[in-house]
Amino acid sequence: MTLEMLGQFIGGIGLFLLGMQLMTTGLKQAAGRSLKRALEAATQSKLRGLLSGTLITAAVQSSSAVTVATLGFVNAGLLTLGQSIAVIYGCNIGTTMTGWLVALIGFKVKISAFALPMIGAGMLARIVNKNGRLSHFGTAIAGFGLFFIGLDFLRSSFDGISEQIPLNEIGNGPLALTLFVTAGFILTFLMQASAAVMAIALSLVHTGSITLSAAAALVIGANVGTTTTALLASIGATPSAKRISAAHVLFNLLTGAVGLIFLILLASWLDRLDAQRFDLVSLLALYHTLFNLTGVVMIWPLTDRMEAFLLKRFSSLEEDEARPRYLDDNILTTPSLAVEAMNRELARVSQRCSRMAKEAISAEEADQNRLEAQAQGIYHLVGKISEFNQELARQNLNVEISETLPISIRVARYYSEMARLSAHLPEYHSLFEQLQSSGLRNQLFLFQQAVIRLIDMTEIKENSSSQGYESHQLMRDVHQLYQQLKASMLEDTVTGHISPEESMALLDACSQLQRLAEQAEKASSHWSSTLPIMHRNALAEEPIQG
Repeated sequence: MTLEMLGQFIGGIGLFLLGMQLMTTGLKQAAGRSLKRALEAATQSKLRGLLSGTLITAAVQSSSAVTVATLGFVNAGLLTLGQSIAVIYGCNIGTTMTGWLVALIGFKVKISAFALPMIGAGMLARIVNKNGRLSHFGTAIAGFGLFFIGLDFLRSSFDGISEQIPLNEIGNGPLALTLFVTAGFILTFLMQASAAVMAIALSLVHTGSITLSAAAALVIGANVGTTTTALLASIGATPSAKRISAAHVLFNLLTGAVGLIFLILLASWLDRLDAQRFDLVSLLALYHTLFNLTGVVMIWPLTDRMEAFLLKRFSSLEEDEARPRYLDDNILTTPSLAVEAMNRELARVSQRCSRMAKEAISAEEADQNRLEAQAQGIYHLVGKISEFNQELARQNLNVEISETLPISIRVARYYSEMARLSAHLPEYHSLFEQLQSSGLRNQLFLFQQAVIRLIDMTEIKENSSSQGYESHQLMRDVHQLYQQLKASMLEDTVTGHISPEESMALLDACSQLQRLAEQAEKASSHWSSTLPIMHRNALAEEPIQG
């Protein structure tokens, strides 16, 4: 390969990848929340998940973007593992659209006749409408033009390469095909783009530099190579993300192995096809589609077993309640999903704090060592939520989402304080049990029960809505009971029924119970105040920024 050919190859790959990135980014942002609504359709059934994954991937030309969005939906609890696996199957089918674009347009139409005007039209749209949806469509159109210009350079770099590097003489035996599979895997791993490897395979077939069976082996290698993206994304991720990545790997490895076996059996027949009679480029694109469709048909009956197998794996993190269950860095570039994940994590913290506080108030069940351990876990979770919040704030956010971030930090802080107060409440249980006055004991019981009712009412549950008025009214009752109890304790202290030391300790304990109720009510009130904001954001047609 000459220096000029090498330069064309590297430049072609660069332009191709740049065009793909611009096209994907533009289409994803122009789609806005349509991507989310389309994926929400996948919650109906696994078949709908398959169709959603196929259509969305074909539309945005990026399986990685759909995979990341799927991870977000799983972490937000909107998709089950089985439904997300079906979406991953669909992503593999949807990626075949790139091959058809290249085969039907890239090698049959004069590139300069439409690619350069598309770039110009796309940039004009960006200038005319800098921040609107038209601007994002302009980015996609310009990327589409660069995509085909890069393909043209890539194709030109392979003209005459067969004379210098006789790739078609390597053969079509099992060892040779395995070598091409390995090459496709390595190229996909290095470029993190199976579409680029598909373009290389199609270009090599178009110029006659490689046999059809060898190109098909490259395609198999590219499919298996996409698993490296999922594996890299799952490092340090949530258990759900790791399960989806594992499903992606299992699916691609199994279909790749079966595809290679059939390719070895059919290689001689494929290589005898006459290029004059058959369009080998279109045949390769067809093979890519059939390969993925066959893989889905083959593994679809095994999906339930795969799901059951994966649910038993990666469970250690979920069993440790101190670790986040919904937060995942992979969804930070899709802010609406990131906010949903953060809200679900806050709801989880709310439920843990509620359980912990009620246990702390109960003299019969409270175990201070266990409560302190639980408090440490909540502090850790609150820290992770704060870190995730800060990372999300660095993204390009719309006004509605930006307004929710400080509120989320405040709510997390209230729960941290609830955990701290709950962990110290058992220190006062002996004082409560030593109360001699039946009137004080009854007042204390009523006060404790009112606090427990308030904590139950303010706990954030799935699909919960604002109960601001009811919780505010109950908070007033708690405050009134607290004032009555405090007045009675002070009166008993003056009359000598309680020692000054006991009085100070009891007043401090009741003050902590009152503060515990206040923290729960404030957390619920502030969390509820974000619901109208998030509702407006859910209805907005603005594109997701990321």
